[in-house]
Amino acid sequence: MIKRRPAVVVLAAGRGMRFRGAGHKLEQKLAPGADTMLSRTLRHAIESRMRVVVVTTPAFAPAVGKLVAARDVLELPELDDRGRPNPVGMGHSIAAGVAASGDADGWLIVPADMPLLTSASMRAVADALEQFPVAYAQYRGRQGHPVGFSAELYSELVALRGDEGARRLIARYPAQAVELDDPGVLVDVDTAEDLARLQASMAASQPPLPEPLLLQKR
Repeated sequence: MIKRRPAVVVLAAGRGMRFRGAGHKLEQKLAPGADTMLSRTLRHAIESRMRVVVVTTPAFAPAVGKLVAARDVLELPELDDRGRPNPVGMGHSIAAGVAASGDADGWLIVPADMPLLTSASMRAVADALEQFPVAYAQYRGRQGHPVGFSAELYSELVALRGDEGARRLIARYPAQAVELDDPGVLVDVDTAEDLARLQASMAASQPPLPEPLLLQKR
């Protein structure tokens, strides 16, 4: 019997408004000649050997398409019907990604600005979903990503809107913390300063401290 696994939903449709650098934060290189932030996150997701669905924008779709099957690249419009910037909240992105992979046996939510999150951590949270409706990675008692949801929560996930994310689902259902020896579950990159610290840490071949890059969004 083949064991069914959750899908990994990578959220790469945000505008990155807090990043005050040249270009979008997801296209920044982690080191000269290295992966971009987006491609590194995607490679780790792919290494998990679970289906990877990417919610993104037309600007990033070509880069995503080099790593992920076309059927699993979901483009959200950058402009609304009146030509104005289309604010895509995390809740909307989660709903779109889950709806596009409705046959999956659950979902792991992975923000695209977390390039240090390992495939092993993703698999550990996926394993916890075999017993719990909600599970999330934790490092030294601090909640991080991925956050996983079982298939029974499909209807509530596809109903998410705006920036609410999935906080209310984590609070409503029994959620299992998965303690991991992986500071990458806490490290996201929101600002140019975050990126500079991460690049300096990687150049020094040291594990980055999660404190200056503490994960805030869910």
